[in-house]
Amino acid sequence: MSLTLDTYRLLGRSGLRVSPLALGAATFGTEWGWGAEQDEARKLLDRYVERGGNFVDTAPTYTNGSSERLLGEFTRDNRESLVLATKYTTLRRPGDPNSGGPHRKSLFASVESSLRQLNTDYLDLLYLHVWDFTTPVEEILRGMDDLVRQGKVLYVAISNAPAWQVSRMQAIADLRGWSPLVALQIEYNLIERAGERDLIPMAREMGLGVVPYSPLAGGVLTGKYSRDDLSTTNTAVDDGTRKNFNIANGGLTEHNLDVADVVKEVAAELGRTTAQVGLAWTLQNPDVTTSLIGARTLAQLEDNLGALEVDFTPDQLARLDEAGAIELGFPHDLLASDRMRTVTHGDLSVETRR
Repeated sequence: MSLTLDTYRLLGRSGLRVSPLALGAATFGTEWGWGAEQDEARKLLDRYVERGGNFVDTAPTYTNGSSERLLGEFTRDNRESLVLATKYTTLRRPGDPNSGGPHRKSLFASVESSLRQLNTDYLDLLYLHVWDFTTPVEEILRGMDDLVRQGKVLYVAISNAPAWQVSRMQAIADLRGWSPLVALQIEYNLIERAGERDLIPMAREMGLGVVPYSPLAGGVLTGKYSRDDLSTTNTAVDDGTRKNFNIANGGLTEHNLDVADVVKEVAAELGRTTAQVGLAWTLQNPDVTTSLIGARTLAQLEDNLGALEVDFTPDQLARLDEAGAIELGFPHDLLASDRMRTVTHGDLSVETRR
C-alpha cells in the first residue's frame, strides 16, 4: 500500500482533500481519565501535521470540552491548512431540554459554541453526531444548508444513524438542492463489521466517504488484552481507565480475542505491530476514505502512522477477513445465492427461483 499522510483523498462527493489517517482529538485533555495533557496533545498535533496530515476530528463533548478548546489554541497559526471536523447533538445543558439533539435550535447553538471553542470563523466539516428518531429530516437538512450558505460550515456529514435514514436524507438534499452529506462516520474494524451489511454499500451508492472510528476496537486489536482479562469482565467497572471502560462495555469476548490472535499472527509475519495491522486492514476497503487514530502519546501516534506502510499478501488479507467475517443476513445472502435470478454471461435467458 505504502501511503503517506499527504497522499490525500477526496472526501465523498466533494473536492475536499483529506489524509488517509485522521487525527482523532478525543484524547486531547485528561478529563476522561486516559487522555493527553496539554503539552503532549500539542506534540501529537504538531507531529501529525509535520508528517503531512491535515484532517483533525473532534466534538463539543470530547474530554468535556477540552478537546475543542485545546485545538483552538493549537491551530491559531495554521488554521487554513487544516480540515477541522466537529459534531453536534450531544452538547446538553442541565435543565434545558433543547440543548441537545439534531433539531435546528440545538444545531445553531452547538455550532456557535464550537466556533468559539475552536477559535475559528468556520468549520470545515460538521457531523450530525447521534441520530434520535425525533427531528424531521427536512429540518435538519435545511438547518445544515443554512449554515453552509452563511459560510459557518463548509461541508456536512453524519454519524451513528441507520443506513435507510441516511440514504433518505441524501435523496431529499439532492431533490431540494441542499448541501449533500459528504461523509459517514461509523464504528468499523476487524471485530465490528456490521457496517458491511448496509451502511458502507449505502455510502458508496450515495456518495459519502466512510470514516471509521475505533478502528482498533477500543484497543482490543492492539494485542494488549489476554484471556486472563476475561475473568474480570463480570466485576470490572468504568473507573476512568480505558482498559476497564472496554471491559465493562463488553469489548472483551472469546471471539474478539480470537480475531486479535489472527492480527498478532499476521503482524509477526510482517514484522509490524498489531495496531498497524488493524489500522491498515480498514484502509484496504476502497469505500474507506480515512480512518481515525486516537493516540495518547507520541509513541502511539508514530506506531499508528506506520500502518500506512503495511503491505498484505493476498493470503494474509484472506485470513484477516475470515477471522472477523459476519453473516450479511437477509436479503444480502439471498440475493447472492443460486436461488435467485441468474443471468448467464452472453445469454439473455433469466431464471428465477423461490
